[in-house]
Amino acid sequence: MTTIPMTYAPDVAAAKEAGTPIVALESTIITHGMPYPQNVETARMVESDIRAAGAVPATIAVMNGTLHIGLTDDELDKLAQSKNVAKLSRADMAACMATGGTGATTVAATMIAAHLAGIHVFATGGIGGVHKGAETTFDISADLHELAQTPVTVVAAGAKAILDLEKTYEVLETLGVPVIAYGQDSLPAFWSATSPLPAPLRMDTAPDIASAHKMRVAMGLPGGQLVTNPIPADAEIPAETLAPIIAQALGEADAQGISAKSVTPFLLGRIFELTDGASLTANIALVRNNARLAAQIAGAL
Repeated sequence: MTTIPMTYAPDVAAAKEAGTPIVALESTIITHGMPYPQNVETARMVESDIRAAGAVPATIAVMNGTLHIGLTDDELDKLAQSKNVAKLSRADMAACMATGGTGATTVAATMIAAHLAGIHVFATGGIGGVHKGAETTFDISADLHELAQTPVTVVAAGAKAILDLEKTYEVLETLGVPVIAYGQDSLPAFWSATSPLPAPLRMDTAPDIASAHKMRVAMGLPGGQLVTNPIPADAEIPAETLAPIIAQALGEADAQGISAKSVTPFLLGRIFELTDGASLTANIALVRNNARLAAQIAGAL
């Protein structure tokens, strides 16, 4: 039996021992989602938000073949400045670890790692989903199938707004994934607090979300929950402002033949440029907001 090369940061190990709530965090937002130094500054702010809410953050990454559940300050700095870091999902996570590689974890890979580590709640920015034009490209994120099979509650500001949101939520419904809107009746759209899409489920408190998580476990249902948490109103970018910008970025990606794992980082980068940085400011606000709610859910669990 192969042993999984996995290590816990000291504060995460202490939290597991003491039974303190823990919130998992992904690392692609550091390596592929934001430029340096905003990436490490944001990572530290998010970790601080979780601590302030009574939980312990566990930022997850693979470094030199070892799965890290929580990063020390030095490890976080090193990852934030690393070049050519792999973007890991279910398909390539094990191969990266087996060959001694370094990689940042997507939503899917972070869910896998969190489950291995006994962590039940994970905060991110937005999940991946069905890309526009997927009817011809078949470009659908592994995040959706991961939500259907790995029992972790994921707190996000919905699916990323660059995606086909209707098709994304249709797939989640088909896969039997509970999609819960926090505190409102419509699904958020990442940088925008609301969308025309009605929420399949609504819950207004962290204890209710935690109870639903526990009930799924008790019933033996596979998979997790997606909690869609709207971006704070003072940080949102209206959907009508973003629509032409997203369309331009998508057109440029298509013209340049950008595909597969390169699509999302390219689009987020172009939208950052086309909004004069406003998308990054909004992204930071929504990630911090998700982290605070995740900490409350972890505490209720």
